[in-house]
Amino acid sequence: MSSKRKVSQPARLAEEPHGYEFFGPPGAFLISFGLPLFCYVLTFFCNDLSGCPAPSLLHPTTLSLDQLKKEIGWTGVSGVLNTQAFLGTLGFYFLSLALYAFLPAEEAEGTELRTGGKLKYRFNAFYSALFIVGILVAGTAADGAEFVVWTFISDNYVQLLTSNILLAYFFAVFVYVRSFGVKHPKDPNMRELAAGGHSGNMLYDWFIGRELNPRVVLPIFGEVDIKCWMELRPGMLGWVILDFAFIMQQYRNFGKVTDSILLITFAQTVYTFDALYMEPAILTTIDIIADGFGTMLSFGDLVWVPFTYSIQAKYLANYPVELGVKGFILVGAVQSIGYYIFRSVNNEKNRFRSNPDDPRVKHLKFIETAAGSKLLISGWWGTARHINYLGDWFMSWSYCLPTAFAGYVIHNTASHPVEATATDAVFFQNSYGKFVVPGEAKGWGMLFTYFFMLYFAVLLIHRERRDEEKCRRKYGKDWDRYVELVPWRIIPYVY
Repeated sequence: MSSKRKVSQPARLAEEPHGYEFFGPPGAFLISFGLPLFCYVLTFFCNDLSGCPAPSLLHPTTLSLDQLKKEIGWTGVSGVLNTQAFLGTLGFYFLSLALYAFLPAEEAEGTELRTGGKLKYRFNAFYSALFIVGILVAGTAADGAEFVVWTFISDNYVQLLTSNILLAYFFAVFVYVRSFGVKHPKDPNMRELAAGGHSGNMLYDWFIGRELNPRVVLPIFGEVDIKCWMELRPGMLGWVILDFAFIMQQYRNFGKVTDSILLITFAQTVYTFDALYMEPAILTTIDIIADGFGTMLSFGDLVWVPFTYSIQAKYLANYPVELGVKGFILVGAVQSIGYYIFRSVNNEKNRFRSNPDDPRVKHLKFIETAAGSKLLISGWWGTARHINYLGDWFMSWSYCLPTAFAGYVIHNTASHPVEATATDAVFFQNSYGKFVVPGEAKGWGMLFTYFFMLYFAVLLIHRERRDEEKCRRKYGKDWDRYVELVPWRIIPYVY
């Protein structure tokens, strides 16, 4: 096994030309301000007042704005935010921050910076999550589905969404302004600008992230790496907490909990806690190594992940779907295959990077690059260059399939007595005369509940392309040689 080649300091400090990503400033504007509006579209147009989609949307030629406002519960801009939701969100953040600072933690070094040196990281997201979930379990054991956290989330869902959007913007602005204190190209405090984050265009740099690893020193809490802290908490855990809240909402609505919502929540909880347990592995991800921290990561971590990834559980809270034994086994099989690929692939990478002499990976073949890195050409990573994304995509299917041919309409028995007698009508136990049926919405709800599967495919392909570009810049001709040996990108013999 040949030794690593030394990379001189001037070479390490040198920066290759780095063009725009995401279609430059126009794309940055669209994502930064369009995606928050899209989150509101998902929230209001698939709702617990009138249906999914809202009934008026099924008849666009006769669509009335006033009627649509009634169906989605629109009370004006002032209705999307309130004090208690904002303070509740801040309280959750501070609890997560306190647990980060005071719980026992594993310490690790990151990869070497372009300017030299390695940053130290503190990892205890898994134990932090167990502590918070323990509180929720205790509260649920005492008060059941009426536990104040669950009812608070249901009663303030839109306001919680808005609170997280505002905080995502705040953090993005804060780190952008503070990034101008970096002494580029070599800061004595090991602060560094992201290679693609100082284009000179303010909007684009604010979006993509100007500083690579922004850190702050807070009274009592000590030093906090903002990007690393945001990566898996509070948004990742928030995703699972929202799922739990929707289970409780389904029980309050219908007096039962269905196998579909349990299966989705179990799958997403396993995925989340796997990521939390393997938290040090984020040090090898593109988010930590190459991306600056800006609106892209801030919004993604705090808003996009918890509030769009939980949409299937939100749907099932208002329309209970029973999978049955066959459906449960089918969806469980898809989830298991996806998780097996995801975990096996990532374990192989992490073991090889941390200890190439580990018996489980020692037999793997690789090529060594001029930069000193080793690229696997056998095992999982010899099958496809980004085979890890295949497992992620399979798991995304299992989140959507339990919603079946999604779509529902909410009626009152007084105005729809015939529909109330339908065999597929399900009555809300706490709302007199209120029931839900698929009705004319059947199938149309899939635009919401299956959106995640399509979005994830686009996301993974785009992310794979970004990975390829970064690797090509880093490894040059060595990457071209690697591509010849491992020609497939994600799906062997297909793509």
